[in-house]
Amino acid sequence: MSGRVCDSGHLTPVDQAIEHLLDQAPPPPEVQTIALDQALGRVLARDLTAPLSLPGWDNSAMDGYACCAADLPPGGGWLTLGGRIAAGQAAAEPLLPRQAARIFTGAPLPPGADTVVPQEHCRANEGLVWLPATVAGEHVRKEGEEVRRGQLLLSAGKRLRAQELGLLAAVGIARVEVYRPLRVCLLSSGDELREPGQHLAPGQIYNSNRYCLSALLRGWGVEVYDYGVMADALAASRDALSLAASECDLLLTSGGVSVGEEDHLKQAIEALGSLDFWRLAIQPGKPLAFGAVAGKPWLGLPGNPSAALITALVVLRPFLLRAQGLSEVLPRPLALPAGFDWLQRNKRRQYLRARLVPRADGQVWVELHPQQSSAMLMAACWADGLALVECEQQVRKHDSVSFLSFAELMQ
Repeated sequence: MSGRVCDSGHLTPVDQAIEHLLDQAPPPPEVQTIALDQALGRVLARDLTAPLSLPGWDNSAMDGYACCAADLPPGGGWLTLGGRIAAGQAAAEPLLPRQAARIFTGAPLPPGADTVVPQEHCRANEGLVWLPATVAGEHVRKEGEEVRRGQLLLSAGKRLRAQELGLLAAVGIARVEVYRPLRVCLLSSGDELREPGQHLAPGQIYNSNRYCLSALLRGWGVEVYDYGVMADALAASRDALSLAASECDLLLTSGGVSVGEEDHLKQAIEALGSLDFWRLAIQPGKPLAFGAVAGKPWLGLPGNPSAALITALVVLRPFLLRAQGLSEVLPRPLALPAGFDWLQRNKRRQYLRARLVPRADGQVWVELHPQQSSAMLMAACWADGLALVECEQQVRKHDSVSFLSFAELMQ
């Protein structure tokens, strides 16, 4: 992502805000030791080295016949059969000269063998087997070719996925040290908010941010403590924040960080801790607040649904990942051709809801949803991710643009 700082007056560049937040991220929670089958999605707290090699011995990569390649003449030849080795077994005796053993995938090579010939290339007949000429080492998985004993397997700060759990199981690791899941308080601000299913009076709206942000947080591996909606009153806001700070590692609110006269959230934060208020050079979104409540970090997102979503994906996500102990927290944009013109210059970096569309030449390019409002989520539901247009930049069709995939941003 570009670190370019635009000439944006009092707007804080997005990358600068992220860098500041990462510098202020709290240390990760305490370490827990848990069983491997409970570790999916958890963040590794200690480097892990391999207690054994993978494979642990030379073994067959095919069903076929194990032999010494030097025993076969250039045109192939007949060898005597000397045993049968299945996976989970070991050869009872080493191979004799000009002898082959029937072997199955994963079985250890018998002493004296250096090669496996696939069974479809062979002919067996009354204690003999014909094998074509071969090269020593073919179809053999060598001891330690994947992992050597003592080698670094995984580094601390890695979120454990299915493949990492499989690798740890393959080397016999049954328990791992991970960070406790981060506990995040989620609060909404606004007397106009109602829950889905409730009746709406004039001027009221349903609380979409509560469900959208809660889903994002769970996807990022945190435990969500949902405190509902704070009333737009100073005392109520202060009480809700005090309770949340006593039970959670980090506080997150949506709404109440603009300049509205009825927003008492900022006053409550200042009364309980500290407050920084930024106007980010980001669209959708702009208001972002950061501070502390009773010593716990707090972030305040904008209230408009699409602005809350984008700001959470772009700014909140790396902060939360770092607070969980992850080492890699920034997304990796793809450089792809634009399938659109964007000629309006803006003092804020644009995060446009976009999707990847196949072209006739087999490549893909980025197309935009026609509606990019900060209050609407339909475009995000249609989209595969976000196309970035830097401040004061114009984009013409076929220009290269940075694309951030929702698939990466939401995990």
